[in-house]
Amino acid sequence: MTQITEAIDIAPRPLPPPSGIAQEMENRYYTASQFQLMWWKFKKHRLALIGSVLLGFFVFIAVFAEFLSPYTPTARTPDYLFGRPQVLHFVDAEGKFHLRPFTYALTAAMDPKTFLLSVKEDTSQPWPVYFWIKGDPYKMWGVINSDRHLFGVKEGHLHLLGTDQLGRDLLSRLFHATRTSLTIGVVGLFISFFLGLIIGGISGFFGGGIDDAIQRFIEFIRSIPTLPLWMAMAAALPKEWSPQRVYFTITILLGLLGWTHLARRVRGKLLSLREEDFVVAARIAGSSDARIIARHLLPSFLSYIIVDLSISFPYMILAETSLSFIGLGLRAPVISWGVLLQNAQNIQAIALYPWLFTPVAFVIVSVMAFSFVGDGMRDAADPYSR
Repeated sequence: MTQITEAIDIAPRPLPPPSGIAQEMENRYYTASQFQLMWWKFKKHRLALIGSVLLGFFVFIAVFAEFLSPYTPTARTPDYLFGRPQVLHFVDAEGKFHLRPFTYALTAAMDPKTFLLSVKEDTSQPWPVYFWIKGDPYKMWGVINSDRHLFGVKEGHLHLLGTDQLGRDLLSRLFHATRTSLTIGVVGLFISFFLGLIIGGISGFFGGGIDDAIQRFIEFIRSIPTLPLWMAMAAALPKEWSPQRVYFTITILLGLLGWTHLARRVRGKLLSLREEDFVVAARIAGSSDARIIARHLLPSFLSYIIVDLSISFPYMILAETSLSFIGLGLRAPVISWGVLLQNAQNIQAIALYPWLFTPVAFVIVSVMAFSFVGDGMRDAADPYSR
């Protein structure tokens, strides 16, 4: 009798029914749509959320570059060539706090012993910073005339990231360069993305002679050395072409040369999936080849496509930056991150004007942000995985 009682005591008791909140969350999970599940999974990826915020910041800069810039990208301060970055202050030399930020003029003097230039702030000339201030006129998006800037000074000058060899504000030029570099990445990516999906889908689905011909063509493109190819293309572009025409051509070329990797991945996945039961059922039901590829096959490995997409976007940005840096891509007066870095190609710039490397920070942050977002999107594409 004692043994029976002990057995009853140690026997597993049924779990209590879930509470109202737990039951509601469980019902919400099982009734959620696919996009809701993907969004909930994406929100759990903190680095992806940080990357999304950073990308939103870059997009905001690209859209409102004219308004956010204190100067137009071609405006000069003739007496401030290779000027050092100015610092915003809230406390003056006498220790008084000011709600309105201000900056000081920078003066350079040579040390008679070391013959080195030392830059000091002239505390006798405070220049207050105003918001929503009138400044250089511009055309927002090439359509809306305006002269309002987010911030600026009424007297003196304001160069928070310094100036280049012509006295142009580096911060303003960097904002405009963000628009150029990001749009090249977006347009070039979409061209290569759709080419990769279409050509890779045809190659993997039909196979046979079509697959052989497409794969030999891909191998031919990938066997061409990249740098000599770009040197030849840069030499072939007529010097009299407008900056807009050169910009459009570089964008198209980046897209036409960047689709081969995605095409190979899509082709490999379709070769392994084209004989699956759901594909055979769709074919028996009368679905066309295009519908089977677009509706059934490509969504079945969406996570792989997202990974390739997240990798290709930084590649496009780095390709444009690298080519423009060595003089094979965009050229002045077009402004991009690579064009801005052309001024930092010598030892003198490294030693004396390190602020000219500021565009490197924008390139690194944007590439990392795209990688974080792509990683989060890859996990979200399979919301049922742990």
